[in-house]
Amino acid sequence: MKRSLVTGCAAIAIIACSGVASAQTKFEVKIGGDAFFQGAYVEQDRDEGTRSTEFANRFRVTVTPVATADNGLEYGGRVRMRAANGAGNVRTMDADRAFIFVNSGFGTLQAGTINGLSDEFGIIGPNVEGIAGGPDNNTVEFLGGSQTYSLLPTTTNNFRAFASGDVGTKVIYLTPTIAGFQGGVSYTPRTGDSHTSINRRQDNGGFQDVVEAGGTYTNEFGGFSVAASAFYQFGDAVDDGVGVGATRFEKLSSVHAGLNVGYGDFKIGGSYAYSGDSGYDKSLTVKEKQDIWIVGAQYATGPLILAANYSQSRSNGTSPNTGFVAPVKAELYQAGVTYTIAPGLTTGLEYSYLDLDSKMTTIDNGGISPDDRAHIIMIDTRLAF
Repeated sequence: MKRSLVTGCAAIAIIACSGVASAQTKFEVKIGGDAFFQGAYVEQDRDEGTRSTEFANRFRVTVTPVATADNGLEYGGRVRMRAANGAGNVRTMDADRAFIFVNSGFGTLQAGTINGLSDEFGIIGPNVEGIAGGPDNNTVEFLGGSQTYSLLPTTTNNFRAFASGDVGTKVIYLTPTIAGFQGGVSYTPRTGDSHTSINRRQDNGGFQDVVEAGGTYTNEFGGFSVAASAFYQFGDAVDDGVGVGATRFEKLSSVHAGLNVGYGDFKIGGSYAYSGDSGYDKSLTVKEKQDIWIVGAQYATGPLILAANYSQSRSNGTSPNTGFVAPVKAELYQAGVTYTIAPGLTTGLEYSYLDLDSKMTTIDNGGISPDDRAHIIMIDTRLAF
C-alpha cells in the first residue's frame, strides 16, 4: 500500500508538472563544478604508527542541460561527475548525481540518482562545507588508518536523516515555495542501487521502500534572517541472507531538524538528528542510540569568515581487531578562518580537537584502551565555478 501510494503520487506529480508543451526551445547546457585541496597535520594519542601529515583532494564537474517550453515548463537533467579514489594507482570516475527534472507552477519533480531530501536541503548550522571550522569538511577523514577512525560513531559524518546520504535511484517531489515554506517527499525502492544497478532480491542488507518527507522555511524580518528545516525518514530493513543463518536488521526511522538565525554579519545555529537503532543487527545486546547534535556560529567581515563549531555524536563502534561492538561517543571542537582570495577561490585554516570515548574495555580490546584524543590542523583551498 505504501509503495503504491507513493508511486501513484509521483505519477500524478509528473502529469501536473508537465501540462501540455507544444513546442520545445533549444537546450542550454550549463557547466559548473568545484574542487578542493587539503593538507593536514595530525597529533593523536593513539596514532598506531600512522603518518602525521597527509594531503587530500576532490574535483567535481556538474553538467546541466535545461530548456523552457512555450508554456513556461522548464525541464532538463543534471549529472555531477567526480574524480574518485581507486586501489593503488588506479583512479576512477563516478557520478553521484544523475537525474532528470521538471519545474512548473505546480512544483518540481526530480527522478534519478540523487541524495535524499534532508541531505540536499537540511540545515546543520551556519558552517557548511567549504567554511573552515565547520563539521562538513572531511576533517575526521585524516584519522584514516587508525583504530580511532573505525570506532567513530556512524553519525560523525552523517549529520542528517540516517539514509539521506544514499544516492539510490529515487523520485523527489518539491512543492512551490509559498511565504518562505517549501515541502518535499521522496521515495527510494532500495538503498545502494543507483543508475542501472538493479537487485530485486531481498537478502543483501540495507533498506527498501524508503520514504522521506519534510520541508524548509526561510525568511527575513528587518535585519534578522531565519532558516529552518525538518525531515522524517522511514523504511523497511532488508535481511542479510535468507533462512536461519540470516542477519536481521532494525527498521529505518530517523528524524532531522535544523535552525539558523542571523543578524547582520553574524549567524548562529545548529541541528539535531536522531536515528534510534535504525539498521542495527537485532541480535546485538548493546545498542547505543544513534544521534548527533551540532551548534555553530560565524562572523563575516570583508573577505574573512570566522567560524566555530561543536558536535557530539553517538552510536555503536566496532573494533577491527576484535570485532567487539560497544557504545561510542565523539565530541568534535572546531574553529577556523576562511579568506576569499578572488571570486570562486578561497583558502582556510582550521583547527579541530576530537575527544573519543568508548564503553569498550581494555579486556575487550586486547589490553589497549580504545579512548583517544586527536588534534588536527588543516589548510583547505577551494575552487568553485
